[in-house]
Amino acid sequence: MTTDRTFVIVGAGLAGAKAAQTLREEGFPGRVVLIGAEAERPYERPPLSKDYLLGKADKSSIFVHDHGWYQQNSVEMMLGRLVTRLDRSTHEVELDEGERIGYSKLLLATGASPRTLSIPGASLDGVFYLRRVEDSERLAETLRGGGRVVVVGAGWIGLETAAAAREYGCEVTVIEPQPAPLMAALGPEMGGFFADVHRKHGVDLRLGQSVTELRGDAGGVTTVNTDDGTATRADAVIVGVGVRPNTELAKHAGLAVDNGILVDASLRTDDPDVYAAGDVANAAHPHYEQRVRVEHWANALHGGPAAAKAMLGQPVSHGRIPYFFTDQYDVGMEFTGWFPPGGYDDVIVRGDTADGAFHAFWLRSDRVVAGMHINRWDDGIQPAQQLIIGGTVMDPALLADPTVSLTELAASTL
Repeated sequence: MTTDRTFVIVGAGLAGAKAAQTLREEGFPGRVVLIGAEAERPYERPPLSKDYLLGKADKSSIFVHDHGWYQQNSVEMMLGRLVTRLDRSTHEVELDEGERIGYSKLLLATGASPRTLSIPGASLDGVFYLRRVEDSERLAETLRGGGRVVVVGAGWIGLETAAAAREYGCEVTVIEPQPAPLMAALGPEMGGFFADVHRKHGVDLRLGQSVTELRGDAGGVTTVNTDDGTATRADAVIVGVGVRPNTELAKHAGLAVDNGILVDASLRTDDPDVYAAGDVANAAHPHYEQRVRVEHWANALHGGPAAAKAMLGQPVSHGRIPYFFTDQYDVGMEFTGWFPPGGYDDVIVRGDTADGAFHAFWLRSDRVVAGMHINRWDDGIQPAQQLIIGGTVMDPALLADPTVSLTELAASTL
């Protein structure tokens, strides 16, 4: 059966919570059901590898809404529950205890899960993945004890947890098969900058190596072996080798899936009553004119509301330029833009990387496709976003010249 005025949101993370908020702010009077696999109410994930992991933020600061907000706004939360089946023919979702809930519109905000190691010893105690709040709490407890930490993977999670481990006083080794950290996200030029940052803070950064085996005893992991024959002692291993979108529910329901749930610019699937947002959505991006799946916080923050408005029948074209930030040691960074691997011709730096405060711009055919700043909070990231949106052919010398106002240069392209 179809329940006409029930909107169901599967996934009680940031995207799902902001979608529920938007439905109420936009005046939706019907039933809103928010279903989450975790027992915690919706929270933001960036602090899990940053301030919350370091003990610099208390738990109350990570939640999207106060505890009473959901009841006050008539949002029914079903936490610690799994949706096991989506029946599009009857407009119902089925939960782990057999309960079925009908929907008129459905939002899939099921997020992503860490990719796991498939090598001998991967299931030993002392091997950590970071996705949920309890993961961060367990890891913080371990890091507070000091010792030897090996981080597998030099992506964002790997580098942020490596920085946290060093701040706790741990001896840290990072192992990465690529020739530079953050190769997929930044390329070798700026990946090299982050390599230097970590080495200056005492991290043993081993590039071009792959982990082949973890060894241990009854107490857990003790050794990490790599393909060059090296054996590295470890009291704990942190694995940060990427995530995979949680598409199983959509796939089994017959929705189009390819590196995420395929959605149009309004975040609608090939079923007009089913939408997807956040990490799991592989969306047609109006600026890039191709599909882009973004795993970062800002995409969930803005994608949930965009999907909610589309569910209400409002015209939506979710074309925000991707945005990401990180904090590692004394390095604060904001990045905006997107390019596929190898999808740029040059990187232009404004300022001196040795000073630890500069801008960088990725160019393709002399047009800015991405921008970043390190500790340049006076200009921030907005000029880079304007340059990307403007799409104007740029003189690289002007981008590199610190005497030319970046704000005025960006404004002239719009």
